[in-house]
Amino acid sequence: MNRSTGQVLVWDRFVRLFHWTLVVTFAAAYGYTDPTGLVHQGAGCLALGLVAARTVWGFIATRPYARFENLVPSPSRLRHHLHRLVRGREPRHLGHSPAGAVMTLFLLSTTLLISVTGLLITTDVFRGNERVETLHTGAVDVTVIAIILHVAAALYGSLKHRENRLIAMLTGYKRDYGTPDRTRKTPPDSPQDTSNKA
Repeated sequence: MNRSTGQVLVWDRFVRLFHWTLVVTFAAAYGYTDPTGLVHQGAGCLALGLVAARTVWGFIATRPYARFENLVPSPSRLRHHLHRLVRGREPRHLGHSPAGAVMTLFLLSTTLLISVTGLLITTDVFRGNERVETLHTGAVDVTVIAIILHVAAALYGSLKHRENRLIAMLTGYKRDYGTPDRTRKTPPDSPQDTSNKA
């Protein structure tokens, strides 16, 4: 932790690079929808490689918040978090909240599905296969909805906990648990989650 600023490194360089590269990659593939086009196919292949690299990093990362063992919440922990979330009393998390962790895993899974089905469509065996094409486009539609929810949740968390999560994903740093939020005029509704799990 940087004691002079009260900031702690949460998102390592790899996670940040992965996140923003995937954002650009998905936007490129979504914007250029010609399945035979170089941009669309190239973006799909890159997305597949990014998910594969993130999967590996989830097991070997040195920062705890990037590791899958700290990312996957137990059913009881997720249920408890959602119960507090609907009441507006969810605690602040340095890493992903249980709901945020589930969304992250979901987006990784749908991106993998989109990439694999897109790759299959380019082969002689599955070219023109209606089931694979429907699965591909359906996964894209679901992912777009999930992205909208993801962005909305980030904005909500930024406002509720008085921290810019966009900046945090750019710099990697967030306010440490022990650092008071000097912009808050009233005490928080609930204590911060001081566990190491994201």
